[in-house]
Amino acid sequence: MKIKIIALGKIKEKFLKTGIEEFCKRLTPYIPLEIIEIPAIEIKDENLTNKILDEEGEKILSYIKPQSYVITMEIEGKELSSEKFSAMLKSLINEGETELIFVIGSSCGLSEKVSSRADFKMSMSKMTFLHQFARLILIEQIYRAFKIMRREKYHK
Repeated sequence: MKIKIIALGKIKEKFLKTGIEEFCKRLTPYIPLEIIEIPAIEIKDENLTNKILDEEGEKILSYIKPQSYVITMEIEGKELSSEKFSAMLKSLINEGETELIFVIGSSCGLSEKVSSRADFKMSMSKMTFLHQFARLILIEQIYRAFKIMRREKYHK
């Protein structure tokens, strides 16, 4: 299986870039991971939010193959413990999924088209995080999931 993260916006903060790079490096022995950054469109008029989300959504969907398993990160998605997240990834691997795509939207969320394409909608927490933090947290949790799967020391 290959994992892709499609995320809107660039990571500008050096400390986040460093953390993301570190966990990407740690994941290398376990699974290929690709991050696709799509420029977020600045919303200057709140009345245009849905139109802009749809434009961003079209760009996101252009990277998704029909056979890809898609997990969107959404506020109203299902929360999972690290152990249940690991079990879900293991199950997807065992079922023969070849490409798993995580989608992280902009600070305004995701278009309905992208949300409706999701095979699973996941929430990181009831708390609100900057979407740039979400990328680091997601990659760390993917790494943690593989450590749990392999019963390796890291997860406590």
